[in-house]
Amino acid sequence: MKLRFTKMQGAGNDFVVINALQSPLTLTAAQLRHLGDRRFGVGCDQILVIERSDTAGVDFRYRIFNGSSGDEVEHCGNGARCFVRYVAEQGLSNKRSIRVQTVNAVLELHLRDDGRVSVDMGAPVFEHAKLPFDANGLSPRRLNGFELWPLEGADCEVAVLSMGNPHAVQLVADVDAAPVPTVGPLVEAHARFARKVNAGFMQIVSRSEVRLRVFERDAGETLACGTGACAAVVAGIRLGLLDEVVEVHARGGDLKIEWAGLSAGLQAPVFLTGPAQTVFEGEIAL
Repeated sequence: MKLRFTKMQGAGNDFVVINALQSPLTLTAAQLRHLGDRRFGVGCDQILVIERSDTAGVDFRYRIFNGSSGDEVEHCGNGARCFVRYVAEQGLSNKRSIRVQTVNAVLELHLRDDGRVSVDMGAPVFEHAKLPFDANGLSPRRLNGFELWPLEGADCEVAVLSMGNPHAVQLVADVDAAPVPTVGPLVEAHARFARKVNAGFMQIVSRSEVRLRVFERDAGETLACGTGACAAVVAGIRLGLLDEVVEVHARGGDLKIEWAGLSAGLQAPVFLTGPAQTVFEGEIAL
């Protein structure tokens, strides 16, 4: 079969976008992996699929597949920005704001006049059972009332939370020198996280600026991670290290994260703003 696709990127996090509005996507996991393969396929961090919504008040259904494993995953902030840019460029909606249904949430996506895209990522989740994270037997260090949990065997301590997918964020003095290639896999596959975890390495530059690298679950280190940026900033705010609006410098570009959780309550939504760009369109035989 031949499949039409659009290649997109947001801060260096790259995606293959597929329009499945007319007919459902029926690709196998092997075909999805081939599509995501950087040598034999198109190559991407994740595959984004646009489907019809059957929910009142929701414009589209939005599915996300890991480009390396072919598995369906929960959430992707950079992908969500590319999603709304694709919808606008393809003429699928003339709305400046759209609502999309993911596997576990409804997202609000906003196309800004300056060309960037803002996403209401919803409220962060801190309950360990929902990540899930097993803290039994661990003694955390508390900073500003928020926990940093030691991970045996990984020689680090992490703040844990979910942004629709699980994250473990550690503080580092210099993100360039951080042991992302060695410690990232240890955290990602740590036994304390039953469904693995995205491992973030955050350097605090100031109360309004951080540098970040993320070793993503089943994908390795990527140039940027939208949910990872949200999780890192939320953790930094709860630890008392950051203000409510923070610029995040990832290796692929800059993202702005806003969270009023300490003043408005922990259920306040996180807002992610950043670039989204079409790279090329094509067709591939699968």
